Amino acid sequence: MKMKKNDENGGNTILSVSPLKAITLHLICLLGLALAFWIPNHIYSLDLITHPSQTLRMISVFLAPVLILLYSHLRHDGTQCSYVKAVGRGLLALPAGAVVNALGATILGAPVGFEYFPKTFNWSLMMSLLTFVPAACVFGSSWTDWHRIFARTKASESTDYMISLPAHGAVIGAWFGAWPMPLDWESPWQEWPICVTYGAIAGYLVGLVTSLGCIIFCNRQQHLKEE
Repeated sequence: MKMKKNDENGGNTILSVSPLKAITLHLICLLGLALAFWIPNHIYSLDLITHPSQTLRMISVFLAPVLILLYSHLRHDGTQCSYVKAVGRGLLALPAGAVVNALGATILGAPVGFEYFPKTFNWSLMMSLLTFVPAACVFGSSWTDWHRIFARTKASESTDYMISLPAHGAVIGAWFGAWPMPLDWESPWQEWPICVTYGAIAGYLVGLVTSLGCIIFCNRQQHLKEE
């Protein structure tokens, strides 16, 4: 079920996602993420510790169509933007977001060098899927919406929670995941970007659960006001 309402500026009609639809979308995202990890490991015998670059690449390959196709259904400007165009926005945002994530990681201390480039590139693609791509599918190039949910962290619709909280969770999780890297434990999982990837995924999952809780709470509050 979707509820229609006008945005704050009286512009396009946007859609508020019901808790049931949000639960369904989150479950599909979780299933897609689980398969993206399971397939490389059980079919191709790849894992993040032994083959980080190849594993990250395959995760992005399997996860990209799931997230892009799902979030394109939630596009805010549905009257002006077709589903195919929303999918195209997600595809364009994938490499653009990867560049931003790679630059941010490098500035914050990610190792630089030819041997690290494939790892950083594939990790950045995965991070772009968790952060930039959903927002691009839903909001397109609307700077007002991007600034509202990412800079001001002000959510006004259920789709805002579904995008901003998992994205913030992935970034914060990646930051916390980087903490063990400089420690003198000499463990294989401390190599870039293994622990950062695990941290990002953990943060993304926390963001998914938190966003669902916010949607259910806000929906309940709205029903109480209407009564």
